[in-house]
Amino acid sequence: MTQHVPILEADEKSFAEVVVAASREKPVLVDFSAEWCSPCRAIEPVMHKIADEMADRVTVVKVDADENMKLCGHYRLRGFPTVLLFLNGEERARFSGFRPTPQVKEFIEEHLD
Repeated sequence: MTQHVPILEADEKSFAEVVVAASREKPVLVDFSAEWCSPCRAIEPVMHKIADEMADRVTVVKVDADENMKLCGHYRLRGFPTVLLFLNGEERARFSGFRPTPQVKEFIEEHLD
């Protein structure tokens, strides 16, 4: 049986630790999503696949956009899902909307040193 790597969750209180500080040790991919958003639901299995297949290279974190509007405002998010890649304590890259697994992997590889 395959062991699944959990997707961590972050909110306004834990974001600095779970995402920003953690990205100094290992890159962190943050999925800002909302329950009502169908592309957000579509990207969820992609994020689980990335968490499982790239666990040694990247940590996957989910943020509920509806419950964390201050974070969304801070990062000037316009639509959902928006996925941010954090490295060394800062945002390195982002994309919005659904992307299939191969494209998300390519996005990550492009931005890792």
